[in-house]
Amino acid sequence: MAEKRVVHIVDDEETIRKAVAFTLRTAGFIIETYASGPEFLKIAGEAEIGCVILDMHMPDMDGLEVQAVLTQRNIDMPIVVLTGNGDVALAVQAMKAGAVDFLAKPIERAILLTAVDRAFGRIDRAESRALEEAEARMQIDLLTPRERDVLEGLAQGHPNKTIAYDLGISSRTVEVHRASLMAKLGAHTLSETLRIAFSAGMGKRS
Repeated sequence: MAEKRVVHIVDDEETIRKAVAFTLRTAGFIIETYASGPEFLKIAGEAEIGCVILDMHMPDMDGLEVQAVLTQRNIDMPIVVLTGNGDVALAVQAMKAGAVDFLAKPIERAILLTAVDRAFGRIDRAESRALEEAEARMQIDLLTPRERDVLEGLAQGHPNKTIAYDLGISSRTVEVHRASLMAKLGAHTLSETLRIAFSAGMGKRS
């Protein structure tokens, strides 16, 4: 879980920036503000990972355009979109493009905090998945090449007999490798074994 909770507020209206910043700062968040999309995009690649509160209607570059550039640059920060007119079409567009929530101005404190909490929940889940994937890859590295071949076969959903045929070895040898790899992975069941394999990115070949 992220220890620092940084919120990037991107809105051309100073009164909105200040109001949203005050609400979130008093709730314990660290706040960075930007008066335009281009201003935020200049530093977005090096910015602290956090939630982005993004106004839809800005003169230089609207929120959807900023959102599109972030996606193109593979900058994966959850976005809460703001609009002054409750435009449903924009809401749908923003949500389809990955926005976590869509809030109409003026924004109620409780609704804002709920939306920001939801955004950080997405970050926490992503960090948890990344940690699980890294641990799984470290476990897979303990296996011999042949054990990895057998595990890949299991991840493909193949029975021992098929794995044996594909690898040119006996079913009994597959069973030995399977028992060995499960012991190395600390897995007691096939489902535990497969969870580790999938977390490490195995089983994706057709």
